[in-house]
Amino acid sequence: MSEPTKRVLLAAPRGYCAGVDRAVVTVEKALELYGPPVYVRKQIVHNKHVVSTLEKRGAVFVEETDEVPEGATVIFSAHGVAPVVHEEAKALSLRTIDATCPLVTKVHREAVRFADADFDILLIGHEGHEEVVGTSGEAPEHITLVDGPDDVANVTVRDPEKVVWLSQTTLSVDETMETVRRLRERFPALQDPPSDDICYATQNRQLAVKQMAPDCDLMIVVGSRNSSNSVRLVEVALEHGSRAGHLVDYAEEIDEAWLDGVTTVGVTSGASVPEVLVRDVLTYLAERGYADVQPVVAAEESLLFALPNEIRRDLKANGMSDKMRHDGAFEEAGSLH
Repeated sequence: MSEPTKRVLLAAPRGYCAGVDRAVVTVEKALELYGPPVYVRKQIVHNKHVVSTLEKRGAVFVEETDEVPEGATVIFSAHGVAPVVHEEAKALSLRTIDATCPLVTKVHREAVRFADADFDILLIGHEGHEEVVGTSGEAPEHITLVDGPDDVANVTVRDPEKVVWLSQTTLSVDETMETVRRLRERFPALQDPPSDDICYATQNRQLAVKQMAPDCDLMIVVGSRNSSNSVRLVEVALEHGSRAGHLVDYAEEIDEAWLDGVTTVGVTSGASVPEVLVRDVLTYLAERGYADVQPVVAAEESLLFALPNEIRRDLKANGMSDKMRHDGAFEEAGSLH
Protein backbone atom coordinates (compact mmCIF):
# COMPACT_ATOMS: atom_id res chain seq x y z
CA MET A 1 0.00 0.00 0.00
CA SER A 2 1.20 3.50 -0.78
CA GLU A 3 1.69 5.95 2.05
CA PRO A 4 -1.03 8.60 2.55
CA THR A 5 -0.23 11.90 0.84
CA LYS A 6 1.24 14.40 3.27
CA ARG A 7 -0.35 17.84 3.13
CA VAL A 8 -0.60 21.20 4.84
CA LEU A 9 -3.85 23.05 5.47
CA LEU A 10 -2.98 26.75 5.55
CA ALA A 11 -5.41 29.06 7.34
CA ALA A 12 -6.70 32.24 5.78
CA PRO A 13 -6.88 34.77 7.23
CA ARG A 14 -3.84 34.52 9.48
CA GLY A 15 -1.13 36.83 10.77
CA TYR A 16 -1.24 40.61 11.03
CA CYS A 17 -4.52 42.31 11.82
CA ALA A 18 -5.11 45.99 10.98
CA GLY A 19 -4.30 47.15 14.53
CA VAL A 20 -0.96 45.33 14.64
CA ASP A 21 0.02 46.53 11.17
CA ARG A 22 -0.76 50.11 12.21
CA ALA A 23 1.28 49.80 15.42
CA VAL A 24 4.35 48.28 13.73
CA VAL A 25 4.33 50.85 10.91
CA THR A 26 3.97 53.59 13.54
CA VAL A 27 7.29 52.56 15.13
CA GLU A 28 8.99 52.22 11.74
CA LYS A 29 7.79 55.66 10.64
CA ALA A 30 8.80 57.24 13.97
CA LEU A 31 12.33 55.86 13.61
CA GLU A 32 12.50 57.22 10.06
CA LEU A 33 11.07 60.60 11.06
CA TYR A 34 12.74 61.32 14.41
CA GLY A 35 15.71 58.97 14.25
CA PRO A 36 16.65 56.54 17.02
CA PRO A 37 16.17 56.12 19.83
CA VAL A 38 12.37 56.00 19.86
CA TYR A 39 10.96 54.69 23.13
CA VAL A 40 8.04 52.26 23.25
CA ARG A 41 6.13 51.58 26.45
CA LYS A 42 5.69 47.80 26.72
CA GLN A 43 6.06 45.55 23.68
CA ILE A 44 4.46 47.32 20.70
CA VAL A 45 2.76 43.99 19.88
CA HIS A 46 3.18 40.61 21.53
CA ASN A 47 5.66 39.03 19.12
CA LYS A 48 9.29 38.20 19.87
CA HIS A 49 10.50 38.62 16.26
CA VAL A 50 8.81 41.99 15.75
CA VAL A 51 10.20 43.38 19.00
CA SER A 52 13.77 42.16 18.39
CA THR A 53 13.76 43.47 14.81
CA LEU A 54 12.58 46.92 15.90
CA GLU A 55 15.17 46.96 18.70
CA LYS A 56 17.91 46.45 16.12
CA ARG A 57 16.59 49.49 14.26
CA GLY A 58 16.72 51.72 17.33
CA ALA A 59 13.47 51.21 19.22
CA VAL A 60 13.92 51.04 23.00
CA PHE A 61 11.24 49.07 24.84
CA VAL A 62 10.54 50.04 28.45
CA GLU A 63 8.12 48.72 31.02
CA GLU A 64 7.12 52.01 32.65
CA THR A 65 6.78 55.63 31.55
CA ASP A 66 9.35 56.92 34.06
CA GLU A 67 12.07 54.92 32.25
CA VAL A 68 11.77 57.31 29.27
CA PRO A 69 14.12 60.33 29.38
CA GLU A 70 12.38 63.66 29.89
CA GLY A 71 11.35 65.28 26.60
CA ALA A 72 11.84 62.12 24.50
CA THR A 73 9.36 60.45 22.12
CA VAL A 74 7.36 57.53 23.48
CA ILE A 75 4.91 55.28 21.65
CA PHE A 76 2.10 53.55 23.52
CA SER A 77 1.57 49.95 22.43
CA ALA A 78 -1.36 48.51 20.50
CA HIS A 79 -2.85 47.12 23.72
CA GLY A 80 -3.79 50.54 25.13
CA VAL A 81 -2.96 52.37 28.35
CA ALA A 82 -4.88 53.75 31.31
CA PRO A 83 -5.44 57.53 31.60
CA VAL A 84 -2.84 57.71 34.39
CA VAL A 85 -0.14 56.76 31.86
CA HIS A 86 -1.00 59.78 29.70
CA GLU A 87 -0.71 61.93 32.84
CA GLU A 88 2.71 60.44 33.65
CA ALA A 89 3.92 61.20 30.12
CA LYS A 90 2.67 64.78 30.32
CA ALA A 91 4.51 65.31 33.60
CA LEU A 92 7.76 64.22 31.92
CA SER A 93 7.14 66.47 28.86
CA LEU A 94 7.20 63.42 26.61
CA ARG A 95 6.15 63.54 22.97
CA THR A 96 3.51 60.77 22.89
CA ILE A 97 2.25 58.74 19.95
CA ASP A 98 -0.71 56.55 20.84
CA ALA A 99 -0.65 53.34 18.76
CA THR A 100 -3.57 51.78 20.66
CA CYS A 101 -5.63 49.62 18.31
CA PRO A 102 -8.85 51.50 17.45
CA LEU A 103 -10.86 48.42 18.44
CA VAL A 104 -9.31 48.55 21.92
CA THR A 105 -10.02 52.29 22.08
CA LYS A 106 -13.66 51.45 21.35
CA VAL A 107 -13.78 49.23 24.46
CA HIS A 108 -12.18 52.04 26.52
CA ARG A 109 -14.92 54.43 25.38
CA GLU A 110 -17.62 51.90 26.24
CA ALA A 111 -16.14 51.55 29.73
CA VAL A 112 -16.17 55.33 30.25
CA ARG A 113 -19.75 55.65 28.98
CA PHE A 114 -21.15 52.87 31.18
CA ALA A 115 -19.20 54.12 34.21
CA ASP A 116 -20.65 57.61 33.66
CA ALA A 117 -24.10 55.97 33.72
CA ASP A 118 -23.13 54.31 37.04
CA PHE A 119 -23.19 50.72 35.75
CA ASP A 120 -21.16 47.91 37.24
CA ILE A 121 -18.93 46.74 34.37
CA LEU A 122 -17.90 43.09 34.25
CA LEU A 123 -14.73 42.99 32.13
CA ILE A 124 -14.06 39.49 30.79
CA GLY A 125 -10.33 39.02 30.32
CA HIS A 126 -7.06 37.69 31.66
CA GLU A 127 -5.67 39.23 34.83
CA GLY A 128 -2.47 41.18 34.22
CA HIS A 129 -2.84 41.37 30.43
CA GLU A 130 -1.86 44.87 29.25
CA GLU A 131 -5.16 45.42 27.47
CA VAL A 132 -7.12 44.55 30.62
CA VAL A 133 -4.93 46.85 32.74
CA GLY A 134 -5.52 49.72 30.32
CA THR A 135 -9.29 49.24 30.07
CA SER A 136 -9.67 48.80 33.84
CA GLY A 137 -7.80 52.06 34.36
CA GLU A 138 -10.55 54.00 32.59
CA ALA A 139 -13.01 53.39 35.44
CA PRO A 140 -11.42 51.31 38.22
CA GLU A 141 -14.25 51.92 40.71
CA HIS A 142 -16.81 50.49 38.29
CA ILE A 143 -14.93 47.58 36.68
CA THR A 144 -14.69 44.02 37.99
CA LEU A 145 -12.46 41.55 36.15
CA VAL A 146 -14.00 38.19 35.29
CA ASP A 147 -11.21 35.77 34.33
CA GLY A 148 -13.17 33.07 32.51
CA PRO A 149 -16.27 30.98 33.28
CA ASP A 150 -14.93 29.59 36.56
CA ASP A 151 -14.55 33.12 37.96
CA VAL A 152 -18.26 33.96 37.60
CA ALA A 153 -19.17 32.61 41.04
CA ASN A 154 -16.86 35.21 42.65
CA VAL A 155 -18.57 38.24 41.08
CA THR A 156 -20.50 40.71 43.22
CA VAL A 157 -22.33 43.81 41.98
CA ARG A 158 -24.06 46.75 43.63
CA ASP A 159 -27.28 46.62 41.60
CA PRO A 160 -28.09 43.52 39.49
CA GLU A 161 -30.35 45.70 37.32
CA LYS A 162 -27.42 47.90 36.22
CA VAL A 163 -24.76 45.50 34.97
CA VAL A 164 -23.00 45.31 31.60
CA TRP A 165 -20.24 43.05 30.27
CA LEU A 166 -17.26 44.08 28.14
CA SER A 167 -14.31 41.95 27.05
CA GLN A 168 -10.66 41.89 26.14
CA THR A 169 -10.49 41.87 22.33
CA THR A 170 -8.29 38.75 21.93
CA LEU A 171 -10.22 36.07 23.81
CA SER A 172 -11.65 32.72 22.73
CA VAL A 173 -15.10 33.49 21.34
CA ASP A 174 -16.57 30.23 22.70
CA GLU A 175 -15.13 30.66 26.20
CA THR A 176 -16.29 34.28 26.35
CA MET A 177 -19.83 33.32 25.36
CA GLU A 178 -19.82 30.61 28.04
CA THR A 179 -18.69 33.21 30.59
CA VAL A 180 -21.50 35.54 29.49
CA ARG A 181 -24.03 32.68 29.72
CA ARG A 182 -23.03 31.97 33.32
CA LEU A 183 -23.05 35.68 34.19
CA ARG A 184 -26.56 36.01 32.77
CA GLU A 185 -27.73 33.09 34.91
CA ARG A 186 -26.66 35.11 37.95
CA PHE A 187 -27.66 38.53 36.60
CA PRO A 188 -30.61 38.18 34.17
CA ALA A 189 -30.62 41.94 33.44
CA LEU A 190 -26.99 41.82 32.23
CA GLN A 191 -26.56 44.12 29.23
CA ASP A 192 -24.43 43.35 26.18
CA PRO A 193 -21.88 45.83 24.80
CA PRO A 194 -23.26 48.03 21.99
CA SER A 195 -21.09 46.11 19.50
CA ASP A 196 -18.93 43.00 19.61
CA ASP A 197 -15.76 43.56 21.68
CA ILE A 198 -13.79 40.52 20.47
CA CYS A 199 -12.01 41.85 17.40
CA TYR A 200 -12.84 40.73 13.86
CA ALA A 201 -9.33 39.33 13.34
CA THR A 202 -9.40 37.20 16.48
CA GLN A 203 -12.78 35.77 15.46
CA ASN A 204 -11.73 35.12 11.84
CA ARG A 205 -8.51 33.35 12.84
CA GLN A 206 -10.41 31.17 15.29
CA LEU A 207 -13.06 30.42 12.65
CA ALA A 208 -10.43 29.18 10.18
CA VAL A 209 -8.90 26.93 12.85
CA LYS A 210 -12.33 25.51 13.73
CA GLN A 211 -12.86 24.60 10.08
CA MET A 212 -9.42 22.97 9.76
CA ALA A 213 -9.06 21.24 13.11
CA PRO A 214 -11.18 18.10 12.49
CA ASP A 215 -8.92 17.22 9.52
CA CYS A 216 -5.61 17.93 11.28
CA ASP A 217 -3.32 15.45 12.98
CA LEU A 218 -1.21 18.42 14.11
CA MET A 219 -1.86 22.17 14.30
CA ILE A 220 1.16 24.49 14.30
CA VAL A 221 0.37 28.03 15.43
CA VAL A 222 3.09 30.60 14.83
CA GLY A 223 3.08 33.12 17.65
CA SER A 224 4.61 34.13 20.96
CA ARG A 225 3.62 32.77 24.35
CA ASN A 226 2.61 36.19 25.68
CA SER A 227 0.24 36.66 22.72
CA SER A 228 -3.25 35.96 24.04
CA ASN A 229 -4.83 35.46 20.62
CA SER A 230 -2.05 33.05 19.53
CA VAL A 231 -2.41 30.92 22.67
CA ARG A 232 -6.17 30.82 22.10
CA LEU A 233 -5.66 29.41 18.57
CA VAL A 234 -3.91 26.34 19.97
CA GLU A 235 -6.73 25.85 22.49
CA VAL A 236 -9.39 26.23 19.78
CA ALA A 237 -7.61 23.69 17.56
CA LEU A 238 -7.53 21.07 20.32
CA GLU A 239 -11.14 21.78 21.32
CA HIS A 240 -12.35 21.30 17.74
CA GLY A 241 -10.66 18.07 16.79
CA SER A 242 -6.95 18.51 16.08
CA ARG A 243 -5.07 15.55 17.56
CA ALA A 244 -2.18 17.78 18.67
CA GLY A 245 -1.32 21.46 18.67
CA HIS A 246 1.80 23.52 19.37
CA LEU A 247 2.77 27.19 19.53
CA VAL A 248 6.14 28.19 18.04
CA ASP A 249 7.89 31.51 17.48
CA TYR A 250 10.17 30.13 14.75
CA ALA A 251 10.30 27.10 12.45
CA GLU A 252 13.40 25.78 14.21
CA GLU A 253 11.34 25.30 17.37
CA ILE A 254 9.33 22.53 15.68
CA ASP A 255 10.19 19.10 17.09
CA GLU A 256 10.43 16.54 14.28
CA ALA A 257 8.90 13.99 16.64
CA TRP A 258 5.62 15.93 16.34
CA LEU A 259 5.43 14.78 12.70
CA ASP A 260 5.57 11.04 13.49
CA GLY A 261 2.52 9.41 11.93
CA VAL A 262 1.14 12.79 10.82
CA THR A 263 -0.52 13.09 7.43
CA THR A 264 -2.20 16.50 7.69
CA VAL A 265 -0.59 19.54 9.35
CA GLY A 266 -2.60 22.71 9.94
CA VAL A 267 -0.67 25.98 9.92
CA THR A 268 -1.85 29.38 11.08
CA SER A 269 -0.45 32.41 12.90
CA GLY A 270 -1.55 34.88 15.53
CA ALA A 271 -2.58 38.45 14.75
CA SER A 272 0.85 39.90 15.64
CA VAL A 273 2.93 37.54 13.47
CA PRO A 274 4.70 38.65 10.24
CA GLU A 275 4.15 36.35 7.26
CA VAL A 276 7.87 35.64 6.83
CA LEU A 277 7.72 33.41 9.93
CA VAL A 278 4.86 31.39 8.43
CA ARG A 279 6.81 30.97 5.17
CA ASP A 280 9.73 29.57 7.19
CA VAL A 281 7.40 26.97 8.73
CA LEU A 282 6.06 26.00 5.30
CA THR A 283 9.63 25.58 4.02
CA TYR A 284 10.50 23.41 7.03
CA LEU A 285 7.47 21.20 6.39
CA ALA A 286 8.07 20.99 2.62
CA GLU A 287 11.61 19.73 3.29
CA ARG A 288 10.02 16.90 5.27
CA GLY A 289 7.52 15.84 2.62
CA TYR A 290 4.65 18.23 3.31
CA ALA A 291 4.84 20.11 0.00
CA ASP A 292 1.11 20.02 -0.83
CA VAL A 293 -0.31 23.25 0.66
CA GLN A 294 -4.08 23.72 0.57
CA PRO A 295 -5.60 27.04 1.72
CA VAL A 296 -8.63 27.05 4.02
CA VAL A 297 -10.38 30.40 3.58
CA ALA A 298 -12.75 31.32 6.41
CA ALA A 299 -13.14 35.04 5.69
CA GLU A 300 -11.82 37.92 3.60
CA GLU A 301 -10.17 40.89 5.32
CA SER A 302 -9.53 44.32 3.84
CA LEU A 303 -9.63 46.63 6.87
CA LEU A 304 -6.85 49.22 7.23
CA PHE A 305 -6.47 51.80 10.01
CA ALA A 306 -4.86 55.19 9.43
CA LEU A 307 -1.70 55.94 11.40
CA PRO A 308 -2.07 57.86 14.70
CA ASN A 309 -2.85 61.54 14.20
CA GLU A 310 0.33 62.68 16.01
CA ILE A 311 2.68 60.97 13.55
CA ARG A 312 0.56 61.69 10.47
CA ARG A 313 0.83 65.40 11.25
CA ASP A 314 4.63 65.27 11.58
CA LEU A 315 5.06 63.10 8.49
CA LYS A 316 3.05 65.51 6.37
CA ALA A 317 4.96 68.49 7.78
CA ASN A 318 8.20 66.82 6.64
CA GLY A 319 6.84 65.92 3.19
CA MET A 320 6.85 62.19 4.02
CA SER A 321 4.22 59.60 3.21
CA ASP A 322 1.66 58.71 5.88
CA LYS A 323 0.32 55.75 3.91
CA MET A 324 -0.15 52.42 5.65
CA ARG A 325 2.53 50.49 3.80
CA HIS A 326 5.95 49.11 4.56
CA ASP A 327 8.92 51.39 3.94
CA GLY A 328 11.54 50.14 1.50
CA ALA A 329 14.24 51.79 3.63
CA PHE A 330 13.90 48.96 6.11
CA GLU A 331 14.01 46.07 3.60
CA GLU A 332 17.68 45.30 4.31
CA ALA A 333 16.91 44.90 8.01
CA GLY A 334 14.26 42.30 7.21
CA SER A 335 10.69 43.14 6.34
CA LEU A 336 8.09 43.01 9.07
CA HIS A 337 5.30 43.05 6.47
